[in-house]
Amino acid sequence: MKNLKLGIFGFGCVGQGLYHVLQQSNAINSEIVKICIKDLNKPRPLDKSYFTNQKDDLLQNDDIDVIVELIDDAEAAFSIVSTAMNNGKSVVSANKKMIAEHMEELLALQEKNKVSFLYEASCCASIPIIRNLEEYYDNDLLTSLEGIFNGSTNFILTKLLTGGQTFDEVLKEAQNLGFAESDPTLDVEGIDPKYKLCILLFHAFGLIAKPDDIFNYGISKINTFDINYAQRHNYSIKLISKCRIVDEKIEAYCLPTFLPNDAVLSQTNNEYNAVILETAFAESQLLYGKGAGDKPTGSAVLSDISALNHDYKYEYKKNARNHGKLALCEDFKLRLYVRYNDSTPPLEDFESIEEKYASKQGNFLVGTIQLKHLKHSNWINEASISLIVLNN
Repeated sequence: MKNLKLGIFGFGCVGQGLYHVLQQSNAINSEIVKICIKDLNKPRPLDKSYFTNQKDDLLQNDDIDVIVELIDDAEAAFSIVSTAMNNGKSVVSANKKMIAEHMEELLALQEKNKVSFLYEASCCASIPIIRNLEEYYDNDLLTSLEGIFNGSTNFILTKLLTGGQTFDEVLKEAQNLGFAESDPTLDVEGIDPKYKLCILLFHAFGLIAKPDDIFNYGISKINTFDINYAQRHNYSIKLISKCRIVDEKIEAYCLPTFLPNDAVLSQTNNEYNAVILETAFAESQLLYGKGAGDKPTGSAVLSDISALNHDYKYEYKKNARNHGKLALCEDFKLRLYVRYNDSTPPLEDFESIEEKYASKQGNFLVGTIQLKHLKHSNWINEASISLIVLNN
């Protein structure tokens, strides 16, 4: 087994999580050579000799075999990753935005330089979903994939439905626990799980989709009126990312969804993630685990490092088989709950309206709408509008 020499970019939550799980693991034959950070004066749990603020101390270091990229800036991360691969180094990354936005370029860099690029930690933290899609589900006919891909929003929604707190109070708690960033926009607006859905779409069906091609809508507008509706109907609310094949087209979205309280995903609470896979032979299967936190994410990075000890690479067999055969579509229907204040959404956008309710506390309608009409409408951006899929 190789003794891998690691160069790490970033030593925040995930970087420190990796350091701790690496220290506690006896099975991984690797060592940290250098860590690139921004602030050399910040106290660290390692000797100062490990740290540098010069990226070339890692990228141009012949003693380093593997670059581990764990920073927040997606464009800076792409520069680091592409330089590393061009220098013949394999790379492990947790940067879902960078991967989703640059998938085609990253594939070409791997092929050109004959190196491995692994990124299990980019999707659902401790859940080994990418490796399973690459290996276990390669020979089974996968028809759909859906789940809770963001631990921050799941923590917030769990607390909102059970704790009687406001959105701002629960968000603050999530930030204090390290589940949400100081700027939570990527999480609460459904952007982070959309990046993950792009990556999983590729490993599930071989389709490269740009993030802008997938419709997302977050949870930041959910209020007590929506919570009361859920409780009256014995629903939970979950931010669901979903994709499925229908007649060689793929339906995909990331939307808050009402689920019956006895549904499998309704039992996934706090910072936990879950993925449900539907296949022709194995039928329905569930993967479940922590989707946020330093050690769960660090463990996924460690798993990729361990795989590199055995020269593992993604083979991207579904991309080779399905390239050009599948495409995203927008002409499918959603059953939708829409809460609004004074101005009723344009009813002509809906194919049918099955319920409409008005009161001093708030108004809502339940109707069926095609995704293309929803995605390209203006009224969904109004502050008083809240959208939640009715998944039954």
